[in-house]
Amino acid sequence: MEEELKCPVCGSLFKEPILLPCSHNVCLACARNITVQTPDGETPVQSRASGSSDYDYLDMDKMSLYSETDSGYGSYTPCQLKSPNGVRVFPPAIALRHCSLTCPLCHRSVSLDERGLRGFPRNRLLEAIVARYQQNRAASASSSSSSAVKCQLCDRNPVDATVMCEQCDVYYCNACQQRCHPSRGPLAKHRLVPPRKQAAGGGAASGGGSGGSGSGGVGGGDGQQPPATARKPATCIDHEAENFSMYCYSCKIPVCMKCLQEGKHAKHDVKTLAMMWKQHKCQLSQALNGVSDKAKDAKEFLVQLKNMLQQIQESGVEFEACLVAQCDSLIEALTRQKAKLLTKVTKEKEYKQKVVRDQITHCTMKLRQTTGMMEYCLEVLKENDPSGFLQISDALIKRVISSQDQWVKGALEPKVGPEFDLTLNTDSLLQTILQLDFCQGKVEAGSAVPAAPLLQLEKCCTRDNSATLAWRVTAPPSSAIEGYILELDDGNGGQYREVYVGKETVCTVDGLHFNSSYNARVKAYNAIGVGPYSKTVVLKTSDVAWFTFDPSTAHRDIVLTNDNQTVSCNSYDDRVVLGTAAFSKGIHYWEVCIDRYDNHPDPAFGVARINTMKDMMLGKDDKAWAMYVDNNRSWFMHNNSHTNRAEGGITKGSSVGVLLDLTKHTLTFYINKQQHGPTAFESLEGVFVPAVSLNRNVQVTLLSGLELPKNIKQ
Repeated sequence: MEEELKCPVCGSLFKEPILLPCSHNVCLACARNITVQTPDGETPVQSRASGSSDYDYLDMDKMSLYSETDSGYGSYTPCQLKSPNGVRVFPPAIALRHCSLTCPLCHRSVSLDERGLRGFPRNRLLEAIVARYQQNRAASASSSSSSAVKCQLCDRNPVDATVMCEQCDVYYCNACQQRCHPSRGPLAKHRLVPPRKQAAGGGAASGGGSGGSGSGGVGGGDGQQPPATARKPATCIDHEAENFSMYCYSCKIPVCMKCLQEGKHAKHDVKTLAMMWKQHKCQLSQALNGVSDKAKDAKEFLVQLKNMLQQIQESGVEFEACLVAQCDSLIEALTRQKAKLLTKVTKEKEYKQKVVRDQITHCTMKLRQTTGMMEYCLEVLKENDPSGFLQISDALIKRVISSQDQWVKGALEPKVGPEFDLTLNTDSLLQTILQLDFCQGKVEAGSAVPAAPLLQLEKCCTRDNSATLAWRVTAPPSSAIEGYILELDDGNGGQYREVYVGKETVCTVDGLHFNSSYNARVKAYNAIGVGPYSKTVVLKTSDVAWFTFDPSTAHRDIVLTNDNQTVSCNSYDDRVVLGTAAFSKGIHYWEVCIDRYDNHPDPAFGVARINTMKDMMLGKDDKAWAMYVDNNRSWFMHNNSHTNRAEGGITKGSSVGVLLDLTKHTLTFYINKQQHGPTAFESLEGVFVPAVSLNRNVQVTLLSGLELPKNIKQ
């Protein structure tokens, strides 16, 4: 309650508090300090000042004006100083005719009339409560301990405190006060007073000497007010000799009989002071009952929060133990599986070693026999007896030939290799471990991750370099499925990658490699986690590339017909058109037939990047590799570099073939099924699309999906 009894200006307990029209209180002395002079005839401005900035008194003529004649309220809030507790304090103003006072709490201003601060009622009720509070505090301090108050900042063996800061509410000895609370800087305005224990003791001694007199209940040295039973009845501000006896309900103030006789409240609703006192006490009691209930609920809530702290601590320890147990079980399972796999490796190693040892033994025996026979044959050849030699030569020759037949090609090859034909794919498991995380929300009993989906093989298919997959749920999930994750490998048995994440159960994947086999799998997930993978399905793309010209990337002068397989041009300048297929691996061959060839133009054929220039001949930039040809000869061109001139050209009805071999990273050209010139380009890396450039004198038709030419030069 002490904060309710402190002045917002000086920060000390109220002394002679006055009640402002905004229902806030300040000390009478503090009210004199915050009273300011206003220009003649000017009404204070209604505003609300922020707690982090001060208004400049010199700028008051720049502020907008606002007047509330009924209440006299405004917000003219110039400020030069601050009190120790941060509230604005104004220098004492000269008592002139036009003065105003700004509430330090709500920053609303009120103009003073000719009575000045005497026009504000003195809050005797608050004054009595402060006096009673000081009495109780002094009595409590004297009864709690007879020893002096100790310094609160001494590290060891605290000594008696000599001062207390009312703003910090801390007791200091002389040494600690000089060290921790010097009377300079921002602490210079803090109010240091004697310790409360000493003040209480002085009051008790004074009271003992004066018995039960009206002035002896509280020590007069502190300027404390007498108890409520000894104070005088409140008198009217306008008629100091008259006590309050009535209450004006309209003005919300107590009035005396002379105020009523003068007619100030003639048309107002006036009631007896005792009745309104009783009525307002009843209203305050009822309001306090409601606040008391809320306070009771707040206390119970605080108890609940404090209990929750302990529960959180216990639950955290329990959950940590559970997490450690789960991770330990995973590590244990991985350790057991590691032992099983090591056993398999050991068996494979022992098997290979046994096979090699047996082969060594067998080969050593055969080699010993063969070596002995060879030495014997050499000795026979040294003999000079023809008849004796011929006697054994036939049998010896048969033995040598038979021995030679034993050393067939397979006999001199190892039956096993040093490499182990075992592969351990841990990528998916590692990915699962890295994705291991908590699920938000508590899992209900019986809830689990979704089961593995079932790939519907009858609906899975491929077309050219696209694959369509379909799947369904095998069993009703205990928790709703939020989506599916479809994964494909790289078409060469490499790592899987996600190609689709969503709620659909059918997905088409475009842009795959031709003549490649892809492994596909799918898994489902829900709020609890990710389920297991489905069985793997293998999808093989088309052996050869079927494609057409692409109208979306062609130059605007290009004209496509025949389902985008025939191309011509409206311009005399060369324009580029690309194919719809893109290649990054494999061997691909396609042809372009010359439907029309006028005035000996030089169209170009080859491959390009998707962002090659479309308004110039193919091969003039660094993103295209081409052969341009007329009716007599041809050249290879890349980045505007012309190489390998070759005799022989094209006419109407000719065909130009393009062989892109991305296994050897080469590009070769054909005219009328025959290779034209050497290999045009080598070291091709990346993604390529078929490309043609032509002008209005040429029309060609694309033929894709062809078998490789049979006369490929190595």
